[in-house]
Amino acid sequence: MLNELSIKNFAIIDELQVSFKNGLNVISGETGAGKSIILGAVGLLLGDRVTADMIRSQADAATVEALFDIAQNKTLQKKIRDMGFDVQDELMIRRVISRSGKNKALINAQLATLANLAAIGETLINICGQHEHQIILNAENHIDILDEFGGSLQVRAAYEDAYKQHQKIKTEKEKLESLRRSREEKTELIKFQLKEIADIAPQNEEDALLTAERKFLVNIQKLANYAGRAHDLLYGAAGSVIEKIKEVQGQIKEIKKIDPNLKLSEADIESSFFILQEAALSLRDYGKKLVFDPERIAAVDERLEMINRLKRKYGGSLENVFKKKLLMEEDLLIVSNVAEELNNLAQEEEKAKARMRENARKLSQMRAKAAVILKHAVNREISDLNMPHASFEINFEKIGGEEAAEIFGPRGADVAEFYLRSNIGEEEKPLNRIASGGELSRIVLALKNVLSHTGSVATIVFDEVDSGIGGATAEIVGRKLKDVSASHQVICITHLPQIACYGDSHLRVAKKISGGRTTTFVDELNDEQKMEEISRMLGGVDLTEKTREHAREMLKRARALFVDHKEEKINAEKSAHR
Repeated sequence: MLNELSIKNFAIIDELQVSFKNGLNVISGETGAGKSIILGAVGLLLGDRVTADMIRSQADAATVEALFDIAQNKTLQKKIRDMGFDVQDELMIRRVISRSGKNKALINAQLATLANLAAIGETLINICGQHEHQIILNAENHIDILDEFGGSLQVRAAYEDAYKQHQKIKTEKEKLESLRRSREEKTELIKFQLKEIADIAPQNEEDALLTAERKFLVNIQKLANYAGRAHDLLYGAAGSVIEKIKEVQGQIKEIKKIDPNLKLSEADIESSFFILQEAALSLRDYGKKLVFDPERIAAVDERLEMINRLKRKYGGSLENVFKKKLLMEEDLLIVSNVAEELNNLAQEEEKAKARMRENARKLSQMRAKAAVILKHAVNREISDLNMPHASFEINFEKIGGEEAAEIFGPRGADVAEFYLRSNIGEEEKPLNRIASGGELSRIVLALKNVLSHTGSVATIVFDEVDSGIGGATAEIVGRKLKDVSASHQVICITHLPQIACYGDSHLRVAKKISGGRTTTFVDELNDEQKMEEISRMLGGVDLTEKTREHAREMLKRARALFVDHKEEKINAEKSAHR
């Protein structure tokens, strides 16, 4: 529950400290005094967005801080702990708004995000104001309300998990199908191109080798001529090099007869002779082997043309041809893998569908039972709220049959919408077609009263619950709020004395001008002050003794009814134990 609320430099509030108690906390005050500002400050602690104009003029920053008692809420404590925050029996939430834009949110003095505040806030406080009216009016939310009431949130979570899995699989399948289609359109071309390369079967550097071979083949006659001429020069013709060497040998021999000091050996000349003779013979043999082969030239030319065609088509070089071939083979492999993956996904999809169907079936059964109970409970409440001829209904519509899991929605196979018949003889109408603000307020209160017995939120704030009602109906609404406060801390902003008289705690919001500036303040009223405030709410500015007596009587009657109600509750509990 909310124990303390501290507000500083927020709107027209200078500095404000408000204490709340168990039971029904009533907040009253003149229009424009700042009651809604206090509610707005609470909203900031729940993660609402802020703007700099929320900061009081001439101030640099605004601060809102609240202290909650969560000693008995073990679920919330675990939630906070799982978020990484320190956990104690008390929870402190602080929000700082700065004109510089350096805003801060803190949970137990640790920095937090707005998402953290929202996640924790949904378990702490439920604000039932105009926004809540809109939530209940919106048919999209009715199935959520029914699931919370019926205790089917765990089954729904299992369904949503299967639904998300199914949607994920569907998305993956669609992507793969698109990939498969795009690849398959190219498959035939890829297969043709791979066959074209395979048929030619080029080898690494084959083009360079064939080019060198062709150069050799077309120059065979030249090579034969060069070899023959070289052979003749060395050995075959008159005056050949070898003959000259023989002559040289003779001359050296003659020199040595005369001068033995010549440092040139006949053996060196002899060695040169044999080397050149071997070279001559090699040239002779080389030339004999050179045979012009036009057929081989034609074959080489044809092979080169095939390879060059591949090169022109696939990147300009054999290296690029091989790279292209590898990429095309990978593409074919992908197509093959996609088909296999699609088959696996199809099996997973069927499993997800089966889970969806099973959980959707369970949800539908639980919702049908919950709808009957909720319908009767709300009808009892609205009858008590001075709508004796009204009838609350819950209309169901199936999205699809049990086998149509693929068309189920994110919340199951059902659509639910709340309807109301205001008077006998009238047709049922959706809640969003209720013309009367008073009827709507009572329906919201009726639903809140019923749902409060199943909800986990410790504090419920009612704003505008008295919209469009008055007199006897207002008194009944006051009693209902008192009933809700038996299991929840209730904070109610009201202008009606018939509601205010049921408060366990009464806070009066007012504003004053001090130092040329308007500021809001809050007083907790004692019994005498409470009587005076209810007198004001009854009679306006000019209070009479008659008005005061009326206020005393209202308070007395409210206390008596509360005592009677408490005794009835105790007796009922005793009977139940027997």
